[in-house]
Amino acid sequence: MFITFEGADGCGKTTQIKLIDEYLRSKGYKTLLTREPGSKGLGEKIREILLNYDGEVSSRCESFLFLADRAQHVDCIIKPALQEGTIVLCDRHTDSTVAYQGYGRGLDIEEIKKLNALATGGLKPDLTIVFDVDIETSQARVGKNKDRMESAGIEFFKKVREGFLEIAKEEPQRVKVINSSDTIENIHKKVVELIGK
Repeated sequence: MFITFEGADGCGKTTQIKLIDEYLRSKGYKTLLTREPGSKGLGEKIREILLNYDGEVSSRCESFLFLADRAQHVDCIIKPALQEGTIVLCDRHTDSTVAYQGYGRGLDIEEIKKLNALATGGLKPDLTIVFDVDIETSQARVGKNKDRMESAGIEFFKKVREGFLEIAKEEPQRVKVINSSDTIENIHKKVVELIGK
């Protein structure tokens, strides 16, 4: 299975992906915990540019950097793991590009979807969990030390949140939304339930 964890910065997805990884391993499953941008190797270099470059980055350039990272990630890490029967748990994937660069930055969403399909070779997650929380809570969780993406502002993150909820409406079979303003334990129980199904 290929399971992706999505949501705006500070939604709690990174905490939850680690918990479910531990849970699945304890049940005897072979898992791979990975992330975008910045999986091993070349991805780490691309992540460094995306999150910490202090000059101007055009929205299209930003999108292509994410897509380049994704193509490398899918071909060299995700697909080989899936072929070995591993459960791949990925912190961010194609839906983040649609939500952030499409809804957030205002780029053409249909174009982004086509480019995502190109970058992934058509691979889609079996399940995507979107962790939804109000913007004030997510921003407070991120704290004061923000990277380039986290510093985009409240209005940007409102659009990103709307984007994730819109994606969930469009693909209800694949995309499930969890309210992540609940406790870590309760959210984990819901994730276990979803994956169990």
